[in-house]
Amino acid sequence: MPNQVLTIEPQNELKFKVDFSGLFEQGYTTYMRLINPSSETVLFKIKTTAPKKYCVRPNSGMLEPNSKVEIAITPQPVYVDPNEKHKHKFMVQSVIAPEGKNNNIDQVWKEISPDQLMDYKLKCVFETPRGTNLNDSGDNAAQNEVTKKRVAVADEAKATLKTLPKSENVENDLQKASLEVIHLREEESKLRQENLQLKEELLRLHQSAGGDGRVARPHSYGPEKQAQVPSLPLVAAAVVMALIGIVIGKFFM
Repeated sequence: MPNQVLTIEPQNELKFKVDFSGLFEQGYTTYMRLINPSSETVLFKIKTTAPKKYCVRPNSGMLEPNSKVEIAITPQPVYVDPNEKHKHKFMVQSVIAPEGKNNNIDQVWKEISPDQLMDYKLKCVFETPRGTNLNDSGDNAAQNEVTKKRVAVADEAKATLKTLPKSENVENDLQKASLEVIHLREEESKLRQENLQLKEELLRLHQSAGGDGRVARPHSYGPEKQAQVPSLPLVAAAVVMALIGIVIGKFFM
């Protein structure tokens, strides 16, 4: 395999920023520079072991003699698996362009033999906001920070659960509210029956007074009873709404 004809910057590492949980920092782009110091036209390709985690632009192209190009490498908004952090690598493949075939670069790559390829590999380094390196196996500061955050979240969740009412109390309150609703419905039924009885009594009085041509006037309490009956369902509904409000309020206390 021939030596790499291109000059590649940086030479060994590509640095990326991640937070303490291993999530790539959004909007951060790492750049690689390819320089062709030779007098030959060179074709290049950029490959990575984690293609779904990086966007590389351009990922291939052609470098004229004494020219250069910048490669933008932008991480996707994903997490870096701690078990795979050492496996993230990039490789620059290059080959001297055959004469007369520069117009069909894809065909050149298909026809090129492996012994003509020039490879150059770079490893990935992941830096946290404090400047620590997730690739260093002896540095556990980032992992410790993640553990502390997870413990804090767990403690907060436990404290929140303690403030919630127990399920038994809620069931008892709902049962009491149901009994109150049943009781109010029974009272409403009784009042309706009394109302019907009053109407029947008024009808009998009217019929008994029909013989002498006089219409018997209803007792003074008759209209008042009828006026009170329609208001009782409203009172019952108000009581039911109040009970339901108390039960719902306990869920958020």
